[in-house]
Amino acid sequence: MVKIVEWLIAALAFVPVGLRVALLAMLPIAELRAAIPLALAWGMSPVEAFLIAVPANMVPALLLLLALGPITTWLQRYPLIGPLIRTFLSRAARQSDRVKKYGALGLAIFVAIPAPVTGAWTGSGVAFLLGIPFKFAFPAIFAGVVIAGVLVSLASLGLISLYLYMGPVMIFLLAPGVLFFAWRFARICRRK
Repeated sequence: MVKIVEWLIAALAFVPVGLRVALLAMLPIAELRAAIPLALAWGMSPVEAFLIAVPANMVPALLLLLALGPITTWLQRYPLIGPLIRTFLSRAARQSDRVKKYGALGLAIFVAIPAPVTGAWTGSGVAFLLGIPFKFAFPAIFAGVVIAGVLVSLASLGLISLYLYMGPVMIFLLAPGVLFFAWRFARICRRK
């Protein structure tokens, strides 16, 4: 994966920095984990990098959420691939009971974790497989992408090391706001 990102960076060297960051944020192998740190390395301000990378990362999520249903329905009509898709979807549905319990809130948390195999691309696929409606999936993925963008930005700026020195103070100051956000988001998601 590192070689692919290095190749992409070299291939995009002639492209303006803002567009380069947006394109990297849209790719499933890079997303925010690569786009924000590289934007900072290329001289962009943290706010500018965040404001370009987060919306760009949401573009594929929006397209996937809108297109996965019609594409799988269309592909199921063909005798060679239809049975495979139906089998895959039924297995995913059987395995998803534990994840369905948390719904959109679980989806937001899943997308928010800035680790490999998480992010807007995977979150969109998970939302489709779990049958989370667009009106809940898109805001959940957006919330997760924003949180991931903040975490990646803080890590890129080294502010997480500040947490190591002031951890208890930061938890005491930030915990009420984070808990309130999680509580409100959970209430909104339950109103299906």
